[in-house]
Amino acid sequence: MTPLAGVIAARIRAGGPISLAEYMRLCLMDSRHGYYATRDPFGAAGDFTTAPEIHQMFGEICGLALAQAWLDQGAPTPFHLVEPGPGRGTLMADMLRAAARVPGLHDAARVALIEASPHLRQVQRDRLGHVRHIESIEDLQDNPLFLIANEFIDALPIRQYQMTPEGWRERLVGLQGEALRIGLGPVVPMNRPGQPGDIIEECSEGAVFAEALARRIAVQGGAAIIVDYGGWNGYGDTFQALRNHAPEDPFAQPGLADLTAHVDFAALAAAALRGGSVVSRPVRQGDWLCALGIEARAQRLAQAGDAGAMAALRRLTDPAEMGHLFKAIAIWPRGAPPVPGFVPLEAHADHA
Repeated sequence: MTPLAGVIAARIRAGGPISLAEYMRLCLMDSRHGYYATRDPFGAAGDFTTAPEIHQMFGEICGLALAQAWLDQGAPTPFHLVEPGPGRGTLMADMLRAAARVPGLHDAARVALIEASPHLRQVQRDRLGHVRHIESIEDLQDNPLFLIANEFIDALPIRQYQMTPEGWRERLVGLQGEALRIGLGPVVPMNRPGQPGDIIEECSEGAVFAEALARRIAVQGGAAIIVDYGGWNGYGDTFQALRNHAPEDPFAQPGLADLTAHVDFAALAAAALRGGSVVSRPVRQGDWLCALGIEARAQRLAQAGDAGAMAALRRLTDPAEMGHLFKAIAIWPRGAPPVPGFVPLEAHADHA
């Protein structure tokens, strides 16, 4: 049993089973034993590898897409350039390097990172130098906001509900002897169709984030790109743990493994529309990167001696790798041109 498992077990004994959201929050962000609070999980020596860690091309494409959106909105100065959940700072570093080619952007950008982990905040300072850390976008002054979120929503806590003959019941984390196990709570009122055994997932923090982001962009201007793995409508049990680049029982070693769930892009899109901005159709990561020229970039880098460029291209775009599982959506103000590579979502359309 890990130290955090003991803490969670004691909490359950004292107050009863806890939601999956609370379990995730404790496992990832507990100040003493939480996964992100105590380690650098990225790269070959960690537990997983994100797109920015695979190759600089990913960050370059993201940076230039936001730079073009900034130009299309009249190059407002100053503006906030923000990344939530920035990991090691690799994506922001690559974005800034690529966007430095755009006249005026470097001087206009006010970079800010949203990071809860003290350990990762220091890693980001080591990579980027002096950088501002904030708690949320509400901490920013009233200037246009241009934001990139890569593999951020998937780590936000989720709740799960399972359909039974009696109706939807929340899945809760309890104890079976000394072991942490998932079980079912009382029936909860939910207006969602389902057959017995169906599971749905809800990420309220993700929806709140998307709505606040869209509301800010609608009023102040700017744009956002959200990239993550997931689908449309949130059905199915996608809760998972990853340790040493391999799947693991999410309840086996709390605090030592990364916990995530697939992103429901339908919920994010609905939240962004409530916030008053335009939201795009979801697009596969591979299709989006290719539409913005990553293949030509990889070929140029390979010709210049980058031996890993073509392998990285395949990993980022191939349907059997990250190309189809990962999706992207964008948010921009009404009346502004679309963010490069995206088209507006058609209301009530099925994008599964």
